[in-house]
Amino acid sequence: MTNILGAQMRAARALLRWSAADLARESGVSMATIHRAESVDGITAMTVANATAIRRALEYAGVELIEENGGGLGARLKRRLERIADRGG
Repeated sequence: MTNILGAQMRAARALLRWSAADLARESGVSMATIHRAESVDGITAMTVANATAIRRALEYAGVELIEENGGGLGARLKRRLERIADRGG
């Protein structure tokens, strides 16, 4: 899915501790587009190209964008599970 909600973008940036300028730099999307998209609570009116660029930048940085699954859309950080054996246990 290419669409991304403004709230998802804000949540993902917060998880990464990124400013809008950081997201603009990493995605190649203008700050004005990011601010416009984040001001909408629903689906943004971004082009598919811009939404894809933002999604890729956030996912590359380690964010997993969660699709609607009954609990609502969201974002979380991807983490590799550390095996107990790797910790000497």
